[in-house]
Amino acid sequence: MSEWLVLTIAMAAACVVVLTIVVINSRNIPEDDDPSQTPDVLDYMTMMIGVIYAIVLGLAIAGVWEARSAAQESVRQEAQAMHEVQERVQVYPPAVRDRIRGDVDAYVSYVVKDEWPHMSRHRELSPRGTQLLDTVRRDITQYPPKTDLEGQAYQPLVDAVAAADDARGARGQNAGDTMPGVVWFGLITGAVVTVGLIFLLQIRRTLRELLLAGLFSVLIAFLLFLIWDFDAPYGRGIAATAQPFIDLFPHIRS
Repeated sequence: MSEWLVLTIAMAAACVVVLTIVVINSRNIPEDDDPSQTPDVLDYMTMMIGVIYAIVLGLAIAGVWEARSAAQESVRQEAQAMHEVQERVQVYPPAVRDRIRGDVDAYVSYVVKDEWPHMSRHRELSPRGTQLLDTVRRDITQYPPKTDLEGQAYQPLVDAVAAADDARGARGQNAGDTMPGVVWFGLITGAVVTVGLIFLLQIRRTLRELLLAGLFSVLIAFLLFLIWDFDAPYGRGIAATAQPFIDLFPHIRS
């Protein structure tokens, strides 16, 4: 099922539930009830709960967005490091150069076409990708430089592979969900409490009040969906992509 369809259903369900409760609740209100007599302390507590939950929502959105940005940056660093390897081996003999470049292409192609879907499904890196990167490292470290130019390129190549390995490790750490379960418990509980405050304010069945209640519940549902979608940096709709690899290695598309 499409994530945007899930979002639409969630917002519609939240709106329907809230409006249904409002309508049912309004039928049980006595005719002599005066909604203007809401205690001041109730208004104050309602405002404070709303402000606190808004702060929590903002922090949660900022946290998952920062995690997604960090995940995308690690992908860029990994792609750039592999690109450096491919470019710097041009000073090596043709046979060695072509073997290393072929192994780099094999690794990048596997990451884009196979490992990315694997991360999305299993929230972890694949052993095959690690093996392909080890092959690139072995090709570089086991070739003894024979000229000064090759010697000058050797250490930067080793450093580039190490940088790619480090970025790959960061990608693996970000492959799963970033938001702890206890935080989700707090977010959902806060949403229920915040939306429930609508009924404490003695909302009526006028079109204006029903519209505001519906929009408020839809907004809460959308923000929770946004946090959920960002929570898996590589696994959902608004996720980090393999585009840096494709930009630096356009030939892997074929």
